[in-house]
Amino acid sequence: MTGTDSTAGAAGGRPGFPWPVAEHRLANGLRVVVSPDRPAPVAAVNLWYRVGSRHDPAELPGLAHLFEHLMFEGSEQVGRGEHTALLHAAGADGVNASTTLDRTEYHQTVPAGALDLALWLEADRMAGLRWSGDVLRNQVAVVRREHHQQHLGTPYGRWQEFALASVYPGGHPYGHPPIGSVERLAEVDQGTLAAFHGRHYAPDNAVLTVVGAVRPDEVFAKAERYFGGVPAGPASPPEPPARPPEPLPGPVLRRETEERADTDRVYLVHRVPPAPGPDHDALTVLAALLGRGRGALLHRRLVVERPLARAEERAAFAWGLTHGSSLFTVGLTALRGTGGDRLAAAVEPVLDEIAAGRIDPSDLERARAVLHAAWLRSLTPFGSRADELARHAALHGRADGIGDRPARLAAVTAADLARVARTHLGRENRFALVFTGTTKENRG
Repeated sequence: MTGTDSTAGAAGGRPGFPWPVAEHRLANGLRVVVSPDRPAPVAAVNLWYRVGSRHDPAELPGLAHLFEHLMFEGSEQVGRGEHTALLHAAGADGVNASTTLDRTEYHQTVPAGALDLALWLEADRMAGLRWSGDVLRNQVAVVRREHHQQHLGTPYGRWQEFALASVYPGGHPYGHPPIGSVERLAEVDQGTLAAFHGRHYAPDNAVLTVVGAVRPDEVFAKAERYFGGVPAGPASPPEPPARPPEPLPGPVLRRETEERADTDRVYLVHRVPPAPGPDHDALTVLAALLGRGRGALLHRRLVVERPLARAEERAAFAWGLTHGSSLFTVGLTALRGTGGDRLAAAVEPVLDEIAAGRIDPSDLERARAVLHAAWLRSLTPFGSRADELARHAALHGRADGIGDRPARLAAVTAADLARVARTHLGRENRFALVFTGTTKENRG
């Protein structure tokens, strides 16, 4: 077996991640991460590519997401429709993929005896994806239906499109959501597709993670067998230019009429430092303190004490974007009869309260507990555990750093929360998006 080991054997687990982790790099640059766990004879396979919508060509927004679809439509030795059919015939579950602004990942959980099949299929579509004009037209139509179902036909479904275009204007790589522009994708040519696949779908731009009833040495050998012959990309994919997280020229307000809803909805979006980093950790804890569950501060202030908004399970979110800057969002739906402007104005004193350092210690402890419980839940399924390992390998530089996450979040203090709120969540760095429902009484 050729390549280099960054972890000799399986390193013992840490308090935040009690399972062993081993990592190996093939000569072609593919990083392979393995975490053995044998309560069930299955293996989760996750392949991360460092390509997301921020890598889309300026004239073809949505190309990375289109490739997520094309990757299931046939490769060098696998016919159209056979990729998923072969996995399902072998007993696989959760065969799917997703695209974000920063990455695309493909995942499946298979019986341990079918690991070779899953790796061979992933390697085959990495090395030799195939598509015809008919396949391309079909998948563009699939994306068009997805765009309509999840964005155009859903109440408030275009909020990310409006927010990203306003927060990241002027052709910024983060200026559009992964779905992109279906109209432009319909015009893509074969040469552009081949160049995009060759540049981004290469072993030196990927992380392969396997979790389950496996041994690291066996997985490394299998990875060498199936992926070792795939050549590295012509060069490391060039990063779109990063722009520093300068404050918005705000506050910026955009209003949209929402004909599919009878209540207003508000999004307050702030540009913040990227992940990973101490500010992102503090903002993650702050999002839980403000918006996670029925005990969160926004719920108490704006749902219970001053009934203006509907209950939300997640009313605040730190995005975790990695390139130059990220976002922090508050999203709330107004009660019928409460106007969006009034609800947006009611959020501001809650943020000011945090920025002034008026933070109840019990709220901070609750936020830490909520995040820790969510972390433990996310690590129970092998598939999501593999995804978290891939995230840490790709973004933090080492997969076994996953065990540090709970300690990092537990170390966030009230002073940290006040600092990031004061520095990043002020009105001058805010984009407010107000959707107005069609019922006339929603103007109060």
